[in-house]
Amino acid sequence: MRSHIYIVFCFLFLSACSSVRVQYDYDGTTDFSNYTTYNYYADMQSGLSQLDEKRLLRILDSTLHAKGLLLAEEPEFFIDIISSEFIENSGNNVGLGIGGTGRNVGGGVSVGIPLGSSSIQRSIQFDFIDSQKNSLFWQASSKSVYKENDSPILREKRLRAVIDKVFVKYPPK
Repeated sequence: MRSHIYIVFCFLFLSACSSVRVQYDYDGTTDFSNYTTYNYYADMQSGLSQLDEKRLLRILDSTLHAKGLLLAEEPEFFIDIISSEFIENSGNNVGLGIGGTGRNVGGGVSVGIPLGSSSIQRSIQFDFIDSQKNSLFWQASSKSVYKENDSPILREKRLRAVIDKVFVKYPPK
């Protein structure tokens, strides 16, 4: 019985960490094999804390390196990262209603009661911009849970989950 509770707890913990939603867009005429080097904009305003930005860039560098891309002083494309936090209200609710009819008279009252609570979400957008043409050729936007009081280890795990999910479809096929 105890092992079942432990397994359920681990599953819930892992599913909470991996609740990352991603949207992609890219220029369909782009030949992604032409891009082998990258760098970040020098004046990038990511919107992340300094420590979270370091974590994100370290994870991103290792992910891109694993995909065969190299960090370079004179890159073929630049990466711009933009993030923001926002409160997302729970979309779940229960409706209660009272109504009556009779002798051509009708009426009713309905009330929606929200279930659950709102949560803080973090949106991180990754823009890949061709350095020669100065044009956007790939973009991914992620949305995930953000908890300001997370430990550094949990923050890194959450950022790794974002990067893993974002770059699973890069380059597009």
